[in-house]
Amino acid sequence: MDEIVELIERNRETLQPDMDRVREAQRLDAVVFAVWQLMRILGVLLLQKVLTGRDQAPVDWGRCPHCGTKLESRGLVPRQMLTFLGMVKWVRKLGRCPKGCKIGHVAPLDEALGLGSRQRSCLSIQSPACLLAVFVPYALAARILEILTGVRVSEDASWEWVQDAGGRAKQIEQEQAAKLQAGCCTQEGRDPEIDKLPVVTGADGVNAPFRVPPGEERPGGKKTIWKEIKVAVLARLGQRERKKDGKQVPVLEQRRVVAVRGEVEEFEPRLWGEALRQGLGSAANVIWLSDGGAWLWNLLGRLQARCADTVTILAILDFYHASQNLWKGIEKCFEGATQAAQAYFEDARHELRHGDPAKVLDGLKAALGAPDLTEEARTLLSNAYEYLLEHKDHIDYAIFKKLGIPIGSGFVESACKWLIQQRFKCVGMRWTEQGFDNLLYLRVAWVNGRFDQLFAAPGDRLARAA
Repeated sequence: MDEIVELIERNRETLQPDMDRVREAQRLDAVVFAVWQLMRILGVLLLQKVLTGRDQAPVDWGRCPHCGTKLESRGLVPRQMLTFLGMVKWVRKLGRCPKGCKIGHVAPLDEALGLGSRQRSCLSIQSPACLLAVFVPYALAARILEILTGVRVSEDASWEWVQDAGGRAKQIEQEQAAKLQAGCCTQEGRDPEIDKLPVVTGADGVNAPFRVPPGEERPGGKKTIWKEIKVAVLARLGQRERKKDGKQVPVLEQRRVVAVRGEVEEFEPRLWGEALRQGLGSAANVIWLSDGGAWLWNLLGRLQARCADTVTILAILDFYHASQNLWKGIEKCFEGATQAAQAYFEDARHELRHGDPAKVLDGLKAALGAPDLTEEARTLLSNAYEYLLEHKDHIDYAIFKKLGIPIGSGFVESACKWLIQQRFKCVGMRWTEQGFDNLLYLRVAWVNGRFDQLFAAPGDRLARAA
């Protein structure tokens, strides 16, 4: 405390205008902001004093790794760094090889502080800047950061920090994939009560806009190309009491996401790795929920084969997609009689949801035998029948609901919206593949609770990732 008082007295002239603003402020919000500004300036002064003090001890320079000559001091050299408090300046000792070997300058304090030789900003400002960019466009993220902290960073700086942190996130994922390939996968820690809950998972795809690569022409001079992002959600299925009526309803616990720009061959190992992390191989029950996309059920088949010796996956076709296909088949059969079509559909959907799906299939099969169907109606009705018949083992919705199992894949569809669409599909946005991937890695890291480890010291980062 004495050191802080001494620091204030020594820098009274610098601090006086901000101390006056504190005294003159009337409204509470004005007082708060004035105090915050004063504390930020005082924090910079204190930080500079601490850093300068850390460099006072004698240094054993050691020897040049190139020629073996003992290094010599070059003296005190100033350094500055953008931090969460603002720009901080201090001086520290530098050493060099007297023979001029190209080893660069040696700065013991820089090494102790975990600073690179060319680093201009510390992780204390990079981390919140990247976190804001996870949710809003780069320019807006930089502006919000300035409003909250008083520290101004450029849009380009935010972008560069995201690329760097996203690259670290990608490296961690690749290291995890290598461990999985070697048969080593560490499960993520979970509360014992959550560990008892069933695993529920599903996947879907969503398109995002990308820039046409330079030199690659598109018809009509289009500058946007759409590519699919595959998204999966893994969670534990719990129950909670609904306040309005006391009814028990499903709730997702410890939700984790996987998202990949690319083909299913790239997506599958990432999904399998996260599934093992979340204890899919040892879970009491595992539930798969998705629409009827062929790639999804082919993927499910391969996942089932991977864990056939340890767990059986209960597969459920999304009820709402099943209903949509049912309507497509029925609508054309009653062409011109909308009310009759709607009435028949409502009865069939109710039977599918609350009764016996076999009756719905029998009804569609009987309808196919009607002689007066148009070719288009017969085709659509046949498609609906074949669709439900293919999934006849996945549409026992009455039983699923009785067991407290959700019958809709909305939790995956909503993930596609808030993970991809809300950040990557704003008006006028077009992405490069690298820029998209790096930001996506950060968004996934945040959702999965692994964002902070990207800004930890290298040793801590490895320990958290293990």
